Parts: sequence; C-alpha cells; structure tokens
Amino acid sequence: MFKALLRRLRARADERLPAHLRDARRGEDLAYEHLCRLGYRIVARNFRARASKGEIDLVGWDGDRLAFIEVKTRATDDFGAPDRAVDQAKRHFVVRTANEYARRANADPSCMRFDVVSVVLGGAQPRVSLEKNAFSARSSRGGMR
Repeated sequence: MFKALLRRLRARADERLPAHLRDARRGEDLAYEHLCRLGYRIVARNFRARASKGEIDLVGWDGDRLAFIEVKTRATDDFGAPDRAVDQAKRHFVVRTANEYARRANADPSCMRFDVVSVVLGGAQPRVSLEKNAFSARSSRGGMR
C-alpha cells in the first residue's frame, strides 16, 4: 500500500517535468528494478558530491563489489546505443564523485567498479542492458575500456 501511494505521488510530480526528464527518471526506475532482479543491493540514488559537479545515478553492492552505476536513457537507439553518451568528461565526474562516496562510506577503493546501464524506451517493451566494468578509474582520463 505504501509503495503504491509513493508511486502515485511520484507520477503526479513527474507530470510537471519536461518529457526528457520524465524519460530519464523512468529509465533510472527501470534500471533500478533490473539491477535489483540481478541481485544488486542499491544503497543510494542520485548521489551528489559536495565538492564536485558529479552525480551518480545509482550506487549498489553486487556481491563484494561497490558498483557506481551511470544510467543512460534514450527514446530510441536510432543514433546509437545510449551508453555511447558516457564520454570522458562524464566518466571523470563519476569517478571523482565515487571517490568521495567511498571516502565517506569508509569503503575500500579496490572494491569499486563502474557500470553503465542503457535503457531504450521505444518499441513495445523498454530494453535494459547492463555493462559491468564499463570503465575504470584510470580510464576516466582516457578512453573506454
């Protein structure tokens, strides 16, 4: 009952958002549900660091790995897969923000991993795909892995 009420309140708030932000939120919700089905234990959503411009869409434990998950949502994949939008600058901000999260949470940096979830909303059913280890902290300065 409580979850249903929260869903209705959020849907009402979403009505006021521009379409691209509604799509982004829907994509994050679909990614969250997908990751939970895969066994991730999500511990944070939309984490923002105090000291940097970065935001991490989802943070969760996948076994003994602390995964920092960037979610990219597109209406269609006509112009390529959504994960192609995770460029060097975005990876840099995600890594900086992840380091702050890990420092605050007293997490061992060696257990960190960076995943990307692509969501394509078009078609009969949305498509959600996960790329584990999409990039590393070192590769945030260079190309994708």
